[in-house]
Amino acid sequence: MLFSGTGKRRRPSKATRVVALVGVTGAAVAAPLMAAGTASAATSSEWDRVAQCESGGNWSINTGNGYYGGLQFSASTWAAYGGTAYAPTANQASKSQQIAVAEKVLAGQGKGAWPSCGVGLSSASYDGGAAEAAAPQQSTQQSAPKRSAEQPATRSEQRQAPKPRTQAAPQAAAKKTVTTPTGKKVKKGDGEYKVAAGDTLSKIATAQGVDGGWAELFELNKDVVENADLIYPGQQLHLK
Repeated sequence: MLFSGTGKRRRPSKATRVVALVGVTGAAVAAPLMAAGTASAATSSEWDRVAQCESGGNWSINTGNGYYGGLQFSASTWAAYGGTAYAPTANQASKSQQIAVAEKVLAGQGKGAWPSCGVGLSSASYDGGAAEAAAPQQSTQQSAPKRSAEQPATRSEQRQAPKPRTQAAPQAAAKKTVTTPTGKKVKKGDGEYKVAAGDTLSKIATAQGVDGGWAELFELNKDVVENADLIYPGQQLHLK
C-alpha cells in the first residue's frame, strides 16, 4: 500500500521489546511493523484501476489534451492540491506522488473527480497521513480549494460534465418584403428613400435630384424593382 492514514497505535512496550530482541537489525524489523497498522483512503490497487481506466495505466502520459499523468489531472487541479511541490505537471511526477495528490483530491472532491473511473475507490476520507509524510517539507495546512463547475478536475470528469446549454441559433431572417395591394410580396430593399403612395420612379428622381433621372434610379434598384412602372409603398430605394 503506497499511502497510509492513521492506524491503531502500537504499545511502546511492544516496540521496545522488538528492538531489544533483534539488536542492530531491530530498526529494519520495526519499520514495517509501524507501517502495518495504518490505513489509506484508497488502496494502491484501486488507484491502479483508476489509472488503467483513465490513461491505460501510463503514469507518464501527456497526450496534449490538457490532462496529465496516470490519473489525468488538469494542470490547475494538480497545482491547487500541492502537486507542483513534486513536479510542474502530474506526468512528470512519480506514481506515488500522483497518488499522494489524488488522495487529497479524493478527500476534497470525492469520487466525482473521476466519475467514470473512480466508482471503485474506497469511501474513507483522506486524513493527511502518508501523503503529507511523502511530500517535501512545507506547509500543508491550506484547505482544499473549491473547484469551479467550469473546470473539471480530471479527464473523466470532463467526459461526464454536462454540456452547457446553448441557445438555438436563430433561423436566418427571411428577406424583408412589402405586401402589394394584390397580396403579392415584393422586396422591401434597404435604401434611404421610402416609397410613398402615388410615387413613381420619375417623380422620385425629379424630387430627389437623381442624376440620370428615373432610368438611373431604376438601375440603382434593380435588385428591388422588377418593373420600372411598378413600385410599391414601403419599398426603400437607393438614390445614389
